[in-house]
Amino acid sequence: MVRHAPDGSPQVSDADLYVLAIDLGTSGPKVALVSEQGEVIDCEVESTELILLPGGGAEQNPDDWWQKICAASQKVMAKNLVPREKISAVAVTSQWSGTVAVDKEGKHLHNSIIWMDSRGAKHVAQVMDGLVKFQGYDVVKLAQWILLTAGMPGLSGKDPLAHILFIKNEMPGLYAKTYKFLEPKDYLNLKLTGKFASAQDAIALHWVTDNRDLKKVYYHPGLIKTTGLDVAKLPDLYSSTDVLGVILPEAARDLGVPEGVKVVLGTPDVQSAALGSGAVDDYAAHLYIGTSSWLTCHVPFKKTDADHNMATIPSAIPGRYLIGNEHETAGYCLTYLRDKVFYPKDAITPEGAPADAYQRFNTLAESVPAGSDKLIFTPWLIGERTPVEDHTIRGGFFNMSLNTTRAHMVRAVFEGVAYNSRWLLEAVEEFIGRKIPFINMIGGGARSALWCQVHADILNREIRQVADAVQANVRGVGLLAGVSLGRFRFKDISSRVAIAKSYQPNPQNRKIYDELYGEFKNIYQAHKKIHERLNKAH
Repeated sequence: MVRHAPDGSPQVSDADLYVLAIDLGTSGPKVALVSEQGEVIDCEVESTELILLPGGGAEQNPDDWWQKICAASQKVMAKNLVPREKISAVAVTSQWSGTVAVDKEGKHLHNSIIWMDSRGAKHVAQVMDGLVKFQGYDVVKLAQWILLTAGMPGLSGKDPLAHILFIKNEMPGLYAKTYKFLEPKDYLNLKLTGKFASAQDAIALHWVTDNRDLKKVYYHPGLIKTTGLDVAKLPDLYSSTDVLGVILPEAARDLGVPEGVKVVLGTPDVQSAALGSGAVDDYAAHLYIGTSSWLTCHVPFKKTDADHNMATIPSAIPGRYLIGNEHETAGYCLTYLRDKVFYPKDAITPEGAPADAYQRFNTLAESVPAGSDKLIFTPWLIGERTPVEDHTIRGGFFNMSLNTTRAHMVRAVFEGVAYNSRWLLEAVEEFIGRKIPFINMIGGGARSALWCQVHADILNREIRQVADAVQANVRGVGLLAGVSLGRFRFKDISSRVAIAKSYQPNPQNRKIYDELYGEFKNIYQAHKKIHERLNKAH
């Protein structure tokens, strides 16, 4: 929580040091000042364009990223909320599983291919092909991948490995010109320091590192050979807590920060969210509801669950594992409903969505009983990753009738995302071999008291709404920087993250939600073959 003076302004301590924390999300960047107490002193948000292309393409312009980051940073710094000399570091977290091709001068050569892009699926399938297969994977290759990485390249084609193979096979000129392929976070660090670097956590989804000893993660020659990647085109590896260097003078001017501040290597959004949620102990879980979503926790072991497309991945905390899983669309389902159904910019609604659209959604959803009169929404708008990897499945509303209203549709979206969360919770609890008693909830979705309660009811678990839930990523990477600079330890983080409110399951809603959750899973089983036929070309 941010402390405030009697006049309402942020109250800062001269004893604190501060981090300029950058969080590049799919919808745009947040830039914040974070104290070593985990307090977000101020934050500015900008929007970036998402470019969707035929055949499953999804790209963004790195110049757009940087311009919007600088604009947000300049706004924060212009407020003079903390002494400039107290800003000790810049640290970046960002969307994960993206690819930016850059030349030796650090200039990007193409739009970034982001985590939603599936155009490389056929090339990954070719790499993983073999005589004897299990769920599309050659069993010998699969065994090697699981042994070394705990996971395997996704056949959906949405990992950086697939992006690079897509470029190599379908844009060979670009591949030849590329000096390094970088994750979005690592591209931003290149802008800040001029260094081509990644870390044990960010590089994991390339699926070419040996993760058995987290103190010594390295590019494995056998995996490099099997994938056909050129290891020289991959960045040098460090630790997420390493100080990468001092900010470049030009970058300092662009951001509005003093020259000489340190740049901490940082971590992707999943790992920074885990830190910013306060769930840093083993088996302490957090649920993120943003554009996408995930439900995960740290574990003291390396493990793979191929049936549910989950595996342990390196955490931002050196020497620790985090369960890797993801739902492709969660909060974005509400955005879709807002921009494509309720308030599209067209001849009927030329003004587009009102500023309070999400508040209106909450009001509408509250007017409908639990279960939305048995209207079910499935949130698979661009396929799914976990607990099933299925890039052809699609979402929709089921059991609509002449009595279905807009309010029913909105509440069904709230509930459909929560049914998907419950599906994932079951897989996670099976993975760790124990029940999770409570879950820290973060992300934009956690700002909604209704959505927190819906999750508590459908998951039948206590939901703890993290204070400043939408700031979890900037808080997390700010706290990571604090550890990196020696101000405190990782085990101190949970005490620096406040819980705004706890939501208990409402037993009166248990019966209806259990019934509809069962039908939610039945809908997937009944329709997956249909969607496979309809969408196999995508």
